[in-house]
Formats: sequence, C-alpha cells, structure tokens
Amino acid sequence: MLLDQTQLPAEEAELVCTDVPALVRAIRTQAVRGAPLLGIAGAYGVALAAVRGDDVAKAAELLERARPTAVNLGYGVRRAAGAYREAIGKGTGPEQAAAVALAEARALHREDAEASGRMARYGLALLGELLPGGGEHRLLTHCNTGSLVSGGEGTAFAVALGAHREGRLRRLWVDETRPLLQGARLTAYEAARNGMPYRLLTDNAAGSLFAAGEVDAVLIGADRIAADGSVANKVGSYPLAVLAKYHHVPFIVVAPTTTVDLGTANGASIVVEQRPGAEVTELTLSQAGAMGTDVGGLLVAPVGTTAYNPAFDVTPPELVTAIVTEEGAISPVTGVGLAELCARSSQVTIS
Repeated sequence: MLLDQTQLPAEEAELVCTDVPALVRAIRTQAVRGAPLLGIAGAYGVALAAVRGDDVAKAAELLERARPTAVNLGYGVRRAAGAYREAIGKGTGPEQAAAVALAEARALHREDAEASGRMARYGLALLGELLPGGGEHRLLTHCNTGSLVSGGEGTAFAVALGAHREGRLRRLWVDETRPLLQGARLTAYEAARNGMPYRLLTDNAAGSLFAAGEVDAVLIGADRIAADGSVANKVGSYPLAVLAKYHHVPFIVVAPTTTVDLGTANGASIVVEQRPGAEVTELTLSQAGAMGTDVGGLLVAPVGTTAYNPAFDVTPPELVTAIVTEEGAISPVTGVGLAELCARSSQVTIS
C-alpha cells in the first residue's frame, strides 16, 4: 500500500499494489519515487512476489529494471531476493522463505529510517562549520527529499527540517522542479505540513536568487553516486551546482551509503533515464491529478514537437562541496575519500 505521490498535494490517496507488475507501474509512473524509498519498495515487492508464490527471480528482474538510474532500487531488490534464495537453499519451505524476504524488507526499512536521522545530524553539523556565526540559514533545495522518499524524514530535506526545529532556518527555497513539479507538489507539501518558512520558485529563477545573495547553501539528494564522487540527481541539479560554484555558495549532497555505487567508475558511466517527451509537451495526467483537474493531455507545445526529457543530470565531484551520509561527511569530494567513508558501512552497492 503506497501513498500515491502523483495525486499530491490535492489528495492523499492510497494505491494498493497486489502484484509486482502493479508495483512496477507505480514505480514507472512515479506514484512511488525517491531513491531510498525505491529501495524499500523494491524489497517489499520481492516479498510480495514470494508471498504470492510467484516467480521471485522474474519479479526481482522486473523490479530492478523499472528505473535504471536509481541504484537503491536494485539494492533493495537484490537484498530481499538474496535473503529468499539463501532460505530456499537451506531447505526452507516457500512460505517460510517468503517470511524471511519480508523480514529483510522490514529491516531495510528500519535501517533507512535510522540513516535519515544520522544524516540530519551530520548535515546540521556541517552547516554549522560552513556557515559560521550561528544565524538563520537560507537553504535552496531541488526536487523532493523528505519523508516521501525515505523510511524516515528524508535526506536533504531532513537537514533543513532539523535546522527549522533548532531555529536555524530563515527560509527554505523550493525549486519547482519541472516537468513533473516534485518541488512544487511534494516539497512544498512537506514544508507546509512541518510549518517551515518556505518559498517556491521556478527552476529558471534560481540564477537571480543567487545573484541577489539570497542563498546560503544548496542541499540536494542523489539517485546514484559514482565511485569518483559524481552525483546523479533530478535534472536541474547540475545547473545549481554551477551557479553555486560561481557565487561561492556551498553545494551539499545528502544521501545514504546505499546510494553509492562503487561499481560505477564515474559520471560518464551512469545510465541516465530518458522520460517520455509528453511530460514536457503536455500537461500530463499525473500533473493534472495533482492539481485536482481533469485536463490531462492538454498540449503546451505544437503537435509534433519532440522533447529532450532526461530524468536526471550528473554533477562532477569538483562542483560538490560535500557529500553527507549516515556514516559522516566528506569534503573535498574524492574517490579515495568516498571509498574510505563507505568502508565504514556494510551497505555499499557494488553493481
């Protein structure tokens, strides 16, 4: 049972997935999304297949292919599927093996919630070092990185939320995040629910915001971090990194170690998901549902217009001030530093 994120903020609707193909559709349509949560959903999907008596290996393959860039999805799927295979290999019956897979999914869920809390603490400490003086911070974020993407309170958003609770948040600047508006629909929704001082801006207004000196730090999440420290995140993140570098503003990535893929050597090796062009040329069904209307498919470009619509972009490590994980933060960001950080965790992905 999922909170259907395509319906937010207009409606908090539950989406029930009774089999793996339904969950795959939910992942592809972004009814459920966000790197850490995709790992959790993938693990529960494997358990669902096992409980149903379906082909677990085939279900795992379908789930892992649902979104190629988000490394956590594959991690969660492989972890639950591995637990199931190990149980079967020991002679455990299918019903008991399914229970093992479900227990593994629940364990991943708990671990992610715990990691969220630790990332928030490390991120707050880092902000204190980078922005001395003890004043209130003006933080800019992109896409959605709160409890909607996590077993806990999120990644980058959890840091901003922690600052708010400590009286250290002057304003949270929320990028609209086109074309699916995850910032406008989801981050603003979470900020409002938490009583945070926030303000929404279109993605192309960020430059003027930096020029006006209104941003103290940028906080984003990640869908995959390569071995050299290159960061794949929602498209629009890389331009923010360039702006931050030019304006001498810290650009901070907050993500659990499950998002680190030491098997991907560098940014050029990251497969970037290409989304349907209709998300750009039309007001899509998910956007319309979120707005409480029935105008899905409304054209915003001439018929026949083709669109470039990558779901993610890649920020090179030299533009990243720091990467914050549940095991601590590294700055400057280097492959050696990232490997040393990940050595503290047993959850790093080798693809």
